[in-house]
Amino acid sequence: MAKENPFDPDLVRELANLIADTDLSEIEVEKGDLRIRVARMVTAAVTVPVAAPAAHHAPAPVMAPPPAVAGPEVGTKAGTPHPGAVLSPMVGTTYRKPSPDAKNFVEIGSKVQAGDKVLLVEAMKTFNEIVAPRAGTVTAIFVEDGTPVEYGEPLLVIE
Repeated sequence: MAKENPFDPDLVRELANLIADTDLSEIEVEKGDLRIRVARMVTAAVTVPVAAPAAHHAPAPVMAPPPAVAGPEVGTKAGTPHPGAVLSPMVGTTYRKPSPDAKNFVEIGSKVQAGDKVLLVEAMKTFNEIVAPRAGTVTAIFVEDGTPVEYGEPLLVIE
């Protein structure tokens, strides 16, 4: 007695193509007793977890964050990012220094080398180092300590 194949391989291929075309991470379809789920692994290439500095475990005071930008950078942040912009690889909270009493990693005018730590982004209680992708000079900084950021949001510019 031959068993009938319960799923259609062409449907699985079609679902896999749909995931690739739409940037979905998974899709599931159900018809009667048949249920097919296709998923793909999504990895972040830029994030590097680091131990959280002890000072960041204390609850931060609740206050409105200062304006992130002013002047000519506003158009850059709202529109197409500057070619030298370092974008946030995740949603989280930015920190410009390793602890509240330390100095900032970088300031406007700071010279950086590729791989230098320029910010931290905390996501889900993990502090992720944001490093300079190239050598240059920091010409704009769009975030302050404790500022929430979205994925792909410009953090600073290195020219």
